[in-house]
Amino acid sequence: MSTDEKNFHESPHRTVALKDVRNIGIMAHIDAGKTTLTERILFYTGVNYKLGNTHEGTATTDWMEQERERGITITSAAITCLWKGRKINIIDTPGHVDFTAEVERSLRVLDGAVAVFCAVGKVQPQSETVWRQAKKYHVPIVALVNKMDRTGADFDGVISEIRSKLGANPVRVALPIGKEGNFRGVIDVIRGKALYFDPNDQGVTVTEEELTGDLAVQRDEAFQELYEAVAGCDDEMMELFLEEKTPDPEALRAALRKATVSAQLVPVAAASAFKNCGVQMLLDVVVDYLPSPIDTWEITGHDPATGAEITRHVGDMQPFSALVFKIMTDPYVGKLYYFRIYSGVAAQGMSVLNPRTGKRERLGRILQMHANKQEEHEEMFSGDIAAVGGLKNVTTGDTLCLAEQPIVLESMSFPEPVISIAVEPKSSGDRDKLDKGLQALAEEDPTFQVHSNEETGQTIISGMGELHLDIIIDRLRREFKVEANTGAPQVAYREALASNGHADTKFVRQTGGHGQYGHCIIDIIPQERGFGIEVESQVTGGNIPKEFIKPIENGIREAAAAGVACGYPVIDFKAVIIDGSYHPVDSSEMAFKIAGSMAFKEAARKAGIVMLEPIMKVELTTPEEHMGDLIGDLTSRRGAIQEISSSGNDSRISAFVPLAELFGYATTIRSLSRGRATYSMEPAHFDRVPKAIQDKLIEKR
Repeated sequence: MSTDEKNFHESPHRTVALKDVRNIGIMAHIDAGKTTLTERILFYTGVNYKLGNTHEGTATTDWMEQERERGITITSAAITCLWKGRKINIIDTPGHVDFTAEVERSLRVLDGAVAVFCAVGKVQPQSETVWRQAKKYHVPIVALVNKMDRTGADFDGVISEIRSKLGANPVRVALPIGKEGNFRGVIDVIRGKALYFDPNDQGVTVTEEELTGDLAVQRDEAFQELYEAVAGCDDEMMELFLEEKTPDPEALRAALRKATVSAQLVPVAAASAFKNCGVQMLLDVVVDYLPSPIDTWEITGHDPATGAEITRHVGDMQPFSALVFKIMTDPYVGKLYYFRIYSGVAAQGMSVLNPRTGKRERLGRILQMHANKQEEHEEMFSGDIAAVGGLKNVTTGDTLCLAEQPIVLESMSFPEPVISIAVEPKSSGDRDKLDKGLQALAEEDPTFQVHSNEETGQTIISGMGELHLDIIIDRLRREFKVEANTGAPQVAYREALASNGHADTKFVRQTGGHGQYGHCIIDIIPQERGFGIEVESQVTGGNIPKEFIKPIENGIREAAAAGVACGYPVIDFKAVIIDGSYHPVDSSEMAFKIAGSMAFKEAARKAGIVMLEPIMKVELTTPEEHMGDLIGDLTSRRGAIQEISSSGNDSRISAFVPLAELFGYATTIRSLSRGRATYSMEPAHFDRVPKAIQDKLIEKR
C-alpha cells in the first residue's frame, strides 16, 4: 500500500501527518553525551530558548534532583519538537546499566533510535547492551559519533568497532572536518557540501561551502562506499552502480532509508554536541532515514479470549489500541501512565479496556509530556506518545483498547534484580510512609522489587546495582519524606537442580468436617541457564481432575520461588506432573496446591541443589602503568580475564567477576589507579558458586 493511500486513515484534527512523525530514543553508554545532545536538539528546534547543561544541572530532560546533582540520567524523559515540518517525539534514556529497564521499555514503543558513541571511548559495554535491546524489538538505528572535539577522537575507529563488536553494517552519511581541537564542521556525503556551525551564536548559523582538496577526496571515497552499500540492498541502485552512473540524491536517500528501516544499514553522522557542531545534520539524518509509524503499518497482537493472532493497522480511523510503557509519580498530578498509541485516537473521558484485568478504565486528562512539564490535549492520535492520569489497575506493559474490539499487544520483559538490602524506617511512626513509598517506587520501576523476610520480619528491597538502590533510598527521603536505615548489600543468589528428582507426595488432613486430600507424582528436570520454569501435565484417565492441575502448578512455582537450600529462588527447570489421585469429597484446590509444593521440595532435595551467583561483565579503561595492579586485583576477586586491548596510551580490560566480590570496587579502583581508571559493569549470567561458599551460605541459613 502506498503512503498516499495510508494517509486516508488520518484524523482531520491532526496537525502533523502520520508519515512526518518520528518516535525515537537516544541511547548510549554512560557519559557518551546523550543528554547534552538532546538539549541541543531542543535548542535548534526552537523548543528551548537557551541551552541547558548536564555539568551545571540545567538539562531539561534531567529534571530529577538526583540527576542534576550526579550529572547522570536516571529516568527516561519524553519530549516533542518539530524539525523541517516533521514532529519528533524523543525519549532520552539512561546510560547507566542500573537503569537498563528504562531503555528496555522505551525501545519497546519507539520506531527508531539514535545510538550515540563517544569518539574516544568507542563501543563500550553499555553500548552493546542497548544495541542488543534495540535489535530485540527490531528498532532501526542511526549512529552518531559524538565528542569529536575530544583528545583521542577517532571517527573511523568507532565505525570499525560498530562493525566488529556490534555486527552492524555502518555507512558514513557525514564526515568530520578535522578532529580534537581542530574539529570545526561536517561533510554532508550525499550532497557533497561542507557544513560549518558558527560558534558565535551557539551553532545556530550553518554555512555551506563547496569541497576542495583533501575534503573533496574524503567525500568521494565515502560517497562511493555509501553508494556501493546501498546498491547491495536495492536492485535499482545496483543497476545504476553496475552501469557506473551517478544516482539522483533523492533516489539514493530513499534507497538508504529503505535499507535503514529494514535494519540492513546504519547511517553514521559526526558531531560535538557540547561544542554545538553537527547537531542539525543529525536531525536531517533522523527525519530522512528513521521510520515513521506508517513504516511499521501492521500491528500484531492476540485476542485476549481465544489467544488467536490479530493484525491491526496504524491509523486514526482504526480501533483504539495503546501500550502503557512507563508509570511515574508526579508530585502535583499523582500517578502518570505513559502510553504509545498504535492505532485509533485517545480522547479525554473515553472508556477503554485493560485486557489483563478485564476491567474498564476511563481516560482522564491526556497530556503531551515535555520532561516533567505537561501540555493538556483533548485528544492524541495514532503514533503519538502521551500520558494520562486517573487509571486504577494498570501496570507497565498493559494494553489499553476498545472493549468492543479487544487486543493484547506484545509486552516487555525485564531482567531480574541482582542485589538486595534490608531497609527500615528510622522512626517507628514512619512505617506506613515507608511502605507506601516503596510500593509507589516498585510500581514505577519493574526492576525494583520489595518483599518481607518471613523469618526476620525485615523489609528487603532488590535492584540492579548499588547505584540503583542508592537512588531509591534518596527518592524515599526527598519525595516521600521518609528517613530510612539500610543494611549491607546482599547478593541475589539463585538455586538450581543438580540432577533429576522424583516425588510421590500426599497431603492428607482429617478434621471434624470435610478433610483435605491432594496427591501428585512429579518429576523435575534441570535445564540450561535462561530456560525459566515450565510445568507440564501428563496425567491421563482423570486420575487428577483438570481443575486441580493448575493448583499443583501454582504450588510448584511458589515452592520454587521460596527456595529449598538457602531460601533463594530455584530457576531453570521443567516439572512434569505424571500422576496422582483425588478424593471425591475431601479434595480441594488448596489441598492440591499444598501437595504440589510438598512434592517439589521433596523432589528437589533428592535431586540436590547447587547455588548460583550473578556474574558481572566488568570493563576497565586504565593508563598502561596501572594495568598490572588492576588485573591482579580482579584475579583476587575470582575474576576471569576475557580480553586485554590497547588504544593509544590506555588499556582496556574485559573480565567476568562475581558480583559478591565487587562491593566497594569503585573505591579500590580509584586507589589503585590514582583516580585515572574508569570502569563499568553489567549483569552477564549466573554461574555455580565454589563449594566452600555454598557451604557457608547453607550454614548461615
